[in-house]
Amino acid sequence: MSEDSAGRSVVPIPALADPERLRSLAETRLGAAADEAFDRFARLVGDLLDVPVALVSLVTADRQFFPGATGLPEPWAGRRETPLSHSFCQHVVDVEVPMVLPDARLYPRVRRNLAIEDLGVVAYAGMPLTDLDGRVLGSLCAVDSKPRAWTAEQLRTLADLAAACSSELRLRIAVAGAEQARRRAEEAHDRLAMLAGLSELLGGTLDMSTALDRLGRAMVPLLADWCLITLVDPAGRPRTVSGLHRDPDRAADLGRFTELLTTGLGPGSIIRSVLRSGRPVMRGTAALADVERGTTHPELAPLADRLGFGSHLSVPITAAADRIVGAVTLVNGPSRRGFDESDIRTALDIGRRAGQAVGNSRLYGEQRHVAEVLQQSMLPTLPVVPGIELAARYLPAADRVEVGGDWYDAFVQPDGELIAAIGDVAGHDIEAAATMGQLRNLVRGDAYGRDDPVDELMTHLDRAIQGLPVPTVASAVLARLRPAAPGFRLSWCNAGHPPPLLLPAGGPVQVLDGTRGPLLGLARPLPRTRRELVLAPGDTLLLHTDGLIERRDQPIDEGQVALVEQLADAATLPLAALCDRLVAAAHRREDDVALLALRAR
Repeated sequence: MSEDSAGRSVVPIPALADPERLRSLAETRLGAAADEAFDRFARLVGDLLDVPVALVSLVTADRQFFPGATGLPEPWAGRRETPLSHSFCQHVVDVEVPMVLPDARLYPRVRRNLAIEDLGVVAYAGMPLTDLDGRVLGSLCAVDSKPRAWTAEQLRTLADLAAACSSELRLRIAVAGAEQARRRAEEAHDRLAMLAGLSELLGGTLDMSTALDRLGRAMVPLLADWCLITLVDPAGRPRTVSGLHRDPDRAADLGRFTELLTTGLGPGSIIRSVLRSGRPVMRGTAALADVERGTTHPELAPLADRLGFGSHLSVPITAAADRIVGAVTLVNGPSRRGFDESDIRTALDIGRRAGQAVGNSRLYGEQRHVAEVLQQSMLPTLPVVPGIELAARYLPAADRVEVGGDWYDAFVQPDGELIAAIGDVAGHDIEAAATMGQLRNLVRGDAYGRDDPVDELMTHLDRAIQGLPVPTVASAVLARLRPAAPGFRLSWCNAGHPPPLLLPAGGPVQVLDGTRGPLLGLARPLPRTRRELVLAPGDTLLLHTDGLIERRDQPIDEGQVALVEQLADAATLPLAALCDRLVAAAHRREDDVALLALRAR
């Protein structure tokens, strides 16, 4: 039990202190400061729900902070955070479902909350914001200073915006994970380079002292603060001990340490244990008592203290037939991280003079997993639309771990019309994927609830890209399907994207070209053109990215012709089977492939 700022008892909410949830929050790298993307979500909530205050609120174990906010009174607008005594959103985290309060003063759970008095929170509607595993990190909320009956349409709009906001949070988390993987990749690359050159480095000299010096310089400071290399005679007795410290000023201390260690290794020492068993020994957190127990000279422990003794790792040096000829000992001072299992693997490779680095395939798999999780988190769930069948596929490029900028989307307008879109952001990296997520959210936020023709929507989207700004060049097709019995009236606008394909129920494949305008974000926004036709029952519309038709050894026009030929007999295929056929044919493509198919029923 704790007290709030007014001295009232507060019962802690266990969910707020969940370590995995807090880890996800930390990985967003957001804090009590304005963030352009989340401020945009807050403004959209404020505009679409006509509320004075809207917040993107993320809740820690002891506070809430607002990377996105509009309408907050001072001093909260400047602080961008409040204690939990002023938080309604903590209860959304607790219950993990939306919290809708027409008048908060009437609800026992929150009626004593200081946000009512200090922030003017009376009516509240909050939707959960979740990470990829469904953990609730906070709430996208709309706030009014007077009682309010929230309509079903307002709550649907808020839920849709919360889903998009959650996608942005997941993207931030994935970017942080990818950057961490990149750092690990750089570290692994450095280790791999050292291991790959180690055999040549050691084989380039016949002088043992030179070889040992080179080995020490390969390991320090890359792997450790200092090292010891112990060689034994045929009887297994230590013959020579050499070492290297990253600090040249410690050379004299290390020289004395190696001199004494040659004759001062006791029977219970870790190095002797490694020499006897051939198994590595690691102490992630070491104590000078390890030195005192394992040596026979009283001067060795004080010397180890001066050299820095925080953690250590010893592995055998093995020759042909696994004959143990010595040991490598790596030591870190207290200020450097302790050794872990990956260090054991690396040290064993060094001990065997091997050129193969450990963990290479694991690293590749980890990077690929990060890329796929990020991309999949940005792919929408297709809506169920009366009279229209939808199917979509996304195929990552073969043999590439970068994240691409291909995307598709489909959502239903309040009047029942369908908006479909597909696009490709320039680039094949984390930044491209981040921009892709922004662009897709812009399309949704800009088009939802508007009856403007698609060419005007595309022009407005281009204006938003350049005005916000979203630093990108992208291609896109934006289409609207309006019921027009029998079938649908299709209108579309093309911004530098491969043209859509029409597969009539009873005719040849048609390339819907002729309206391709400039790319988005390339120049000053200009009026765009649109085309229209009737999508009769049985007709199929196929939107795709250029990965489906572009190859290094084939001009894109030839790829377009080949795709038309491939679809010649596909109009009668079930829509899912049609998509699967295209994906199967593109499985070794050099670029990402996204496709969205729509069939009138």
